[in-house]
Amino acid sequence: MNSEIAIEALSALANPGRLAVFQRLVRAGSDGLAAGEVARLLGCPATTMSTQLAILTRAGMIRSHRVGRSIIYTADYAGFSSLLAFLVKDCCDGRPEVCADLANVVTSALACAAEQARPQALPEIA
Repeated sequence: MNSEIAIEALSALANPGRLAVFQRLVRAGSDGLAAGEVARLLGCPATTMSTQLAILTRAGMIRSHRVGRSIIYTADYAGFSSLLAFLVKDCCDGRPEVCADLANVVTSALACAAEQARPQALPEIA
């Protein structure tokens, strides 16, 4: 990722409405949400939501695909990961204490991902 792309992504996320959209889509996971559902959940007019979604898509923070008559939006985890990697590249500069809090966040995220990937146990039948 270069500086121009990072600035566009950060600009897209620097708006309270767009940040709320992105966070909602992150919580929705890989299933994503239809544009109308995002608007309903956030109490946002459809025209405003359309603009917010377009800006986030151009910035590489979300993706869309069509399912029937609906357009489903999902967080673009690869795009967001690239932005995070760009932001923290060379953050420690030989001083690990600088990145200690970041390391804790990453460790927590990895534990969450591992938990999600683990097969769920079937309930016992009495």
